[in-house]
Amino acid sequence: MITTEAALLTALNEPLEFTDILVDDPQPHEVRVAVSNVGLCHSDLHYMTGTVHADLPVVVGHEVAGVVETVGEAVTSLRPGDRVVGALTPSCGLCRNCAVGRSTQCERVAEIRRRPRPAFQLPDGRAVERLGDIGAFSRHTLLRENSLVRVPDEVGLHVGCLLSCCVVTGVGAVFRGARVRPGATVAVIGCGGVGSAIIQGARLAGASAIVAIDLDDARLAAARRYGATHVVNGTSDVPAEIREALGDGVDYAFEAVGSARTAATALAVLRATGTACLVGIAPDGTELTLPAADFFFGEKRLVGSYMGSGQAREDIAQFARLYLQGRLLLDEMVTDVIPFRAIDKGFEAMTSGEVTRIVADLTV
Repeated sequence: MITTEAALLTALNEPLEFTDILVDDPQPHEVRVAVSNVGLCHSDLHYMTGTVHADLPVVVGHEVAGVVETVGEAVTSLRPGDRVVGALTPSCGLCRNCAVGRSTQCERVAEIRRRPRPAFQLPDGRAVERLGDIGAFSRHTLLRENSLVRVPDEVGLHVGCLLSCCVVTGVGAVFRGARVRPGATVAVIGCGGVGSAIIQGARLAGASAIVAIDLDDARLAAARRYGATHVVNGTSDVPAEIREALGDGVDYAFEAVGSARTAATALAVLRATGTACLVGIAPDGTELTLPAADFFFGEKRLVGSYMGSGQAREDIAQFARLYLQGRLLLDEMVTDVIPFRAIDKGFEAMTSGEVTRIVADLTV
């Protein structure tokens, strides 16, 4: 075991508690990572505010990048010193879903996450939970070998961390979740980190029109930089605005907010036969009420996409290449890099429309 500093969530809606914890030695297929950067994600806020349940105390944070420090005895593809980002959906590679390329829906997740002892403990021996079995708001963490992707030296880890969550979630939803076809029209509801990645994915997919929808004009202005061809402020009649701009609805609509209201909007802006893709995580207990006629008579489709709906390790490697080619914008998405102990202030800043992604630097 080693001792390291972590930011613990010990009570809902309270500041994180910075304290020392014990990090276990790697199991045979695990890797201990010295965490360098973590992106602040709205999903973390769900757990910090209690809209999605988590057992306490817990180390949240999941959009992780760092350097391999120690590897388990069965690890063959990574070695100390490798620069890595997390692929946040652990998979067995053997079940039915993994076999058909849907590793985000691995049927053996609970089994492969099981450890003989806690990965994180307090000095008195009490176990500390890790959000998603990651717990990235810790200067060191443990991840399975197949939950890490080595990235080229040219990819700075302060932007590389975005590949592990918001980029693989957003761009993956376009290519693997909804399967946007070239020339299609697309609407994106919510233009934060994930929404910005969806816009970029639609641009890469060859969409002929990309409509960005948000309540904040600053985010709408940024959306044009990522590839939006039209912008609509969400305070207006969004379906009417889109029909006026495009003649009818869009072929694909993506919801990146996580609410029943915006999910209904995603369905409403579709043309007949269009596909709405829900990407944002909604609070526990959220239920949807949708008009049945849209499905029967309009033949609309409603799908979900979790963490990009695909093979995260393969996709992250491909997205890193797109970044190095200048085709995927990551530096532009990082609004600010903040010290580790400023995480709470970083989450406060995320309510501003000026923010796309804030990244914490755990090396300072």
